[in-house]
Amino acid sequence: MAIHTILGAGGTISNELVPVLISNKEQVRLVSRKGKEYPGAESVKADLTNYQQVLDAVKGSGIVYLLAGLEYKITVWRQQWPVIMRNVINACKETGSKLIFFDNVYMYGKVDGAMTEETPFNPNSKKGEVRVAIATMLLDEIKAGNITAMIARSADFYGPRATQTSVAGVLVFDKLWKGSTAQWMANANMPHSFTYTPDAGKALYLLAVRNEAFGQTWHLPTAAPAPTGKEFIALAAEAMHAKNKVQVAPKWLLKFMGLFNPMMKELGEMLYQNEFPYIFDSSKFNKAFNFTPTTYQKGISETAEWFLKQPAAGKA
Repeated sequence: MAIHTILGAGGTISNELVPVLISNKEQVRLVSRKGKEYPGAESVKADLTNYQQVLDAVKGSGIVYLLAGLEYKITVWRQQWPVIMRNVINACKETGSKLIFFDNVYMYGKVDGAMTEETPFNPNSKKGEVRVAIATMLLDEIKAGNITAMIARSADFYGPRATQTSVAGVLVFDKLWKGSTAQWMANANMPHSFTYTPDAGKALYLLAVRNEAFGQTWHLPTAAPAPTGKEFIALAAEAMHAKNKVQVAPKWLLKFMGLFNPMMKELGEMLYQNEFPYIFDSSKFNKAFNFTPTTYQKGISETAEWFLKQPAAGKA
């Protein structure tokens, strides 16, 4: 049986994918720096910037999922992402493994209308430029016939267990869970798509086992229409039995905070995603796999239920 290998195990999307793989009786290998343990899965330690370690981790794999997340700093992204992508591509070429790269939408930049798989790369951020470079590196290898691979893209995501890596998790669910006011950045009146993480995990496996899905880019299933920030928070507040209040941090304040807070400075160039409509279209996937994305009402309800079950320790 071919191994399904996850590079970047332990992250939000990996944590949704692993149970899907295990339930489908796949052989699973989890690769991370520290070693991620999961019942029924093999655990391997590897540094993705080290080619030999990547190659050793990939050997024997049928499918490789690149789900790694790096520190949210442009200096780290510029230095490490191209190295990681090249290492993974070369390792998959050498071993004959198929590759699925989990990507975001930074390379599209500000888009008028919906983002689709055909949307051209037009980044207006430094991080977007890095994503263009690594996506193009992979697409060029696919076009040349050197590798069997695909790109699977997600919008911003939310869901149970998505805490520190989800903006909605940090600013909405965690705030409400702690009895604080939910927050939004720049403009809470703009529609903003969110991919539900359990849907992303299911979709990655559906893509992995369909041979004809390779050689393409796919937008992972995401509900439509996209809610505004206020609508998203209203659903979350209702599900968490909390006050439906929104604290919006205007752009000028976020820029000011960036002078003193490194993370806010890094987020500053991405504020266009909240200032303007952010519409993510997954109709290609929905039709190809006859998949109905989880509605926002259900997804938010399930996410709220998960948060409410967490131990009280750490609450404000």
